Amino acid sequence: MTDATTFDPTPLTAPVDRKAAQAFTAQLRREGRLSGTVVPIIVFAIVGAAFLFIAIPVFAAVASSLFDRGSSGPLPLLVVVFILIVASFIVGAIVRGFGGAAERRYRLDRFARVNGMTWHPGFDDPELPGMIFALGHDRESRDLLRSGNPRFVEVGNYRYETGSGKSKQTHRWGYVAIRLDTPLPHIVLDAVGNNGLFGASNLPVTFGRGQRLSLEGDFDRHFALYCPEGYERDALYLFTPDVMARFIDSAAALDVEIVDDWLFLYSRRDLSTLDPATWRWLLTTVAAIDEKFAQWARWRDERLVAEKPSTSHAVGAAASGAPAQALPLLTPPPTGVARQGRRLRRGFSWVTGVFVVIGVGWWLLTVFADVFIR
Repeated sequence: MTDATTFDPTPLTAPVDRKAAQAFTAQLRREGRLSGTVVPIIVFAIVGAAFLFIAIPVFAAVASSLFDRGSSGPLPLLVVVFILIVASFIVGAIVRGFGGAAERRYRLDRFARVNGMTWHPGFDDPELPGMIFALGHDRESRDLLRSGNPRFVEVGNYRYETGSGKSKQTHRWGYVAIRLDTPLPHIVLDAVGNNGLFGASNLPVTFGRGQRLSLEGDFDRHFALYCPEGYERDALYLFTPDVMARFIDSAAALDVEIVDDWLFLYSRRDLSTLDPATWRWLLTTVAAIDEKFAQWARWRDERLVAEKPSTSHAVGAAASGAPAQALPLLTPPPTGVARQGRRLRRGFSWVTGVFVVIGVGWWLLTVFADVFIR
């Protein structure tokens, strides 16, 4: 992936040939790579057309009736002006929606090409192990920029929905996914700077407080680190003072998750964007932490040996008549993480608890009030 000192942001802001952008969009549709991204625009266009062909004639009939009755004053004229303004707004919004989306795709694709990356429109239900990718329904990633050198990196935007009907909510995230050299324990860095009211976590998932690990220096002022119980020493091996300094300097505004052989950076705003400053920041962040991945690649989980002793170890034990645990290890642990370190235990948010208590209290209050009033 290119670095912040050499990347070329020109395609993000340079004038775009509309015909070239439209031709690029048409090519994507022919290749079957754009089916999901045009649905919102199509829905908007249908709603707009319905308004144009149903609502406007109604307004026109009202205006005509007012004129026929000889209504005095500016009312009939205002109705006509209102109709024209609404119609022009809808038509303009539809045109901008189609044209703006095509231009955005074209810009991001050209930006990726000149900076040694590739652009992809996105996927439904992306198969990534991060915490945000298993929540809700109607999950989709969009505007993915990828690089495979020196390691796989993907920058994208992501959305999913929870609830239904009036309680339906759309959750939007930007993320960076970095492929690691080896699987590591499940570790989450909850950024303190983007937390909500009363320090409530910005993350959509809560982890058990018994897994919170306090680190030295100023790290706790920037991140709350969670690791599986029993993996505290491993977390200290991975987050040495120099690694902690890199995260504080470069990623303090982002939440971080290490799971399996992936590292994710999360933000509540789009990260695959047309803003050159955002890309400069992201490229600087990825480069800063990438320099420390080499020492992470040497980590091994000794618990895997306890789960499945090596063949040479077992043979030596049988020959000597001694228990396998008493013999020195003849082979190093394999890559991977023991079962107890693969996922953090989920917890319960105190903020959610407060709202539950308030809700139950209000319900009890209404019940007792109804009883006493009767």
